[in-house]
Amino acid sequence: MVAAVVMLGTAGCGAVATNDGRSAAGAATICTHGTYAWSGIRHVERLTGLPDRITYADGAYQGVIEPVSGTVYHPTVTHSPEGVGPARVIKALGAHLKTEDPLAGPTETAGDEQTDFFDELVGPRQPYYAWESVDLIEADFTYSCGLNPPVRGHVRTWDTYGGGFLPCSEPSEGAPAKVAATKLCPAGSRAAQGA
Repeated sequence: MVAAVVMLGTAGCGAVATNDGRSAAGAATICTHGTYAWSGIRHVERLTGLPDRITYADGAYQGVIEPVSGTVYHPTVTHSPEGVGPARVIKALGAHLKTEDPLAGPTETAGDEQTDFFDELVGPRQPYYAWESVDLIEADFTYSCGLNPPVRGHVRTWDTYGGGFLPCSEPSEGAPAKVAATKLCPAGSRAAQGA
């Protein structure tokens, strides 16, 4: 497996000090401007919300998308390098992937909120399905800085939120959409048949 390396400036290392301010002999150093080698990068879409039902009233399709039980996501970084917080590791992954928007940081969550929707659509009434999702990114990293031993860790975050609101006459694509179609569409519909 080929690992990609991201350079983040020159190494800035400071020795770990004892209580009296002297450098601890043989101690590791805090090195905050090292390089990351990324590997095992994976993208996966996860379902985060579904409505119990979609109703039609007052000329619009209405519903409440509820969180799916047990699917609240939090960005995580395991084995963050000394002196380098999880936010900086996630930022480095975003720089490597060249994402248009910043990746989700340590304080963000996905899949823990209700969403009300109200769609006024022209045309004959027909059954619809809806869902919300999040596009997760997972990656392994090796962080090298100065003379310190390499630090190996793992990142899980996301770049975008997803979802949809489609008629059951249209086929479902992607795992979250298929779950929604199975739950909300008639058994013989194109969306349910493709699930």
